[in-house]
Amino acid sequence: CLDEEGKVHEFESSWRTEDCNDCSCSKTGIGCCTSYMRPVDYDEEKCESIFNKETCTYTVVEKDDHSKECPVHSWVG
Repeated sequence: CLDEEGKVHEFESSWRTEDCNDCSCSKTGIGCCTSYMRPVDYDEEKCESIFNKETCTYTVVEKDDHSKECPVHSWVG
């Protein structure tokens, strides 16, 4: 399989992209999906979500104090 960056992958192999997508190669082609959950139900006026590309995770923290995490009621991914 040839991925979007021009790299060749063997059949039945899998890898994680720089954008935190998990991909796999089969004889029918390449399939990819996100490797992370995205927060969708939190106080967006008081809080903001921050994506960490190194760990492929989101944290939700107060806009005025990033040391304080906010509760998240729903995640999608």
